[in-house]
Order: sequence, then C-alpha cells, then structure tokens
Amino acid sequence: MILLTRINGEKFALNPDLIERAEPTPDTVLTMVDGTKYVVAEPVEEVIKRVAEFRAMVASMTRQPIVAPPEADPTHPDHLRLVRDDEVSGPSGRTDGDGHDNNDNRPGAPE
Repeated sequence: MILLTRINGEKFALNPDLIERAEPTPDTVLTMVDGTKYVVAEPVEEVIKRVAEFRAMVASMTRQPIVAPPEADPTHPDHLRLVRDDEVSGPSGRTDGDGHDNNDNRPGAPE
C-alpha cells in the first residue's frame, strides 16, 4: 500500500497494483481498474515515485531467504529442505538425505 493525501488533507492508503492511470488535471486524479477515481494532493510524479518505491520494497522482500524456525523438526514429514544433486538417487529420484530411496511408505500412500 502507498500512503496518499486527499485534497481535504485526509491521509489514506491505496493499493498501487489497482491504479489504471494517473492524470494531472490540474489536481492528480487516480483512476482505478474498477473505474473508481481518487483526487489526491500529490503530483503525478510523486505518485509514480511512491509506486516504484513500494514495488522495490516488495521485490527486495522476495529475495530474502526463508529460514526455518529453530523449533522446526527436520524429521517431520512436512519439513522442507534444499537437496543437493548428489543426494538424489533411486528409482523415485528422491532420497532421505542419507542416499536411501525415499519412496512414500506412509500408511494410505498410493502404491
């Protein structure tokens, strides 16, 4: 969300992904994809800058590694981890990390 100011001075947050266009007529009018219009105090250039900053922030967040919490149990069946190429073997192409084939032997698992 980006923080903008209505002409009356009221602040509000807007989802920048839903902005279809911004027009300087003479106040900045933002038209949303659903046709809703907002008149804001910021010039078009400032709105564009805030949208770019928002998107840069989102993009930088996606580059941060996801780290399992310390209490994560690596033996739990839902535990995910990276697997090196040299760990992959067997007919299923999956191992348990020790080089053993890791076919799904849970009760009720498909044969």
